[in-house]
Amino acid sequence: MFVADSKTASDAVAGGLRAGPVRSWKQIIDPVEPFLEAVHRRLGEEVEAFDPDIAPYADYALNGQGKHLRPALVALTANALGRASEDHVTVAVIIEMVHLATLVHDDVMDEAEIRRGRLTLAANWGNEIAVLFGDCLFAQALRLAAGFPTPEVCRAVALATKTVCSGEILQTQHRRDFEFTRDKYFRVLEMKTAELFALSCELSACLSGTPAELRGALRQFGLAFGTAYQLFDDCVDLFGSEVLAGKSLGTDLAKGKLTLPVLLVWERADAQDRSRIQELVEGWKAGSMKPMSALLAKYETPGASLEIIHEYLGRARQALGVLPESEGRSGLLGLTEYLAQQTDSLEVCA
Repeated sequence: MFVADSKTASDAVAGGLRAGPVRSWKQIIDPVEPFLEAVHRRLGEEVEAFDPDIAPYADYALNGQGKHLRPALVALTANALGRASEDHVTVAVIIEMVHLATLVHDDVMDEAEIRRGRLTLAANWGNEIAVLFGDCLFAQALRLAAGFPTPEVCRAVALATKTVCSGEILQTQHRRDFEFTRDKYFRVLEMKTAELFALSCELSACLSGTPAELRGALRQFGLAFGTAYQLFDDCVDLFGSEVLAGKSLGTDLAKGKLTLPVLLVWERADAQDRSRIQELVEGWKAGSMKPMSALLAKYETPGASLEIIHEYLGRARQALGVLPESEGRSGLLGLTEYLAQQTDSLEVCA
């Protein structure tokens, strides 16, 4: 699924794509730091594209302190295929703006007050302003995409935006829905999170003039890595530490979101424990985390959940097997190794 033929897959493993010393985030990102600084500057400049009365919202949303992971994927992919251009910077800005717009809307839906250690836009200015400004961010991203001479970029950004929003709708539809299957859950993750990872790699490859086969492989890398990333985030919420999560544990369940560990425990539990799980989820309160943690441990779901993250990371590495050795490919591989290390640290917490 992720690589065209089995020989390539075995070569990827034999070629060392599955192993290597784990680098820090800074070591992985250092080679593309000038690119990320350019993206940060361009995001700051985009504030001026908004009406002066709206500019404070834009400044607050666009000048946050995120890791700019999606722009990093654009840059590392470009380096794996040659070198990054100004068009790559523009695409990275577009994708980051779409991502930030989804976060603004997510915070409204989740009634979140804090993100990245500061008040959300909704907490500062209210839900109505936040929803409308999120729409403005989507529109501005599409305006930038329409500035490319080929319609391919704008078409891809529009389709990805639709996919992300559709994934969020599907997740919302299935809150507290115990008929929500693992297959449906993985489809939602691919749509709402992994799609922008895939778009970052795919559009970067497109701007580098890459053949369709390599573009497809890089898209598959983005889908697999993005899914692993969201799985990790979902697992942190249930058996990570509050320091790592940056919030109280069980936030997803408080909103009725059934994530992988809960789906696994539901599959494995007997009738009596299923009834208890449903009771906890439907009546979630401050003291619900302790009995839920006991049920997760009873059915050994933490270890099984982390194994699935590693499976997706393996698929991501396999997809890189078609790329020639380069600093960019090494960086993409480094991202999978870094997330694998973070995943293993969760096992200690669990």
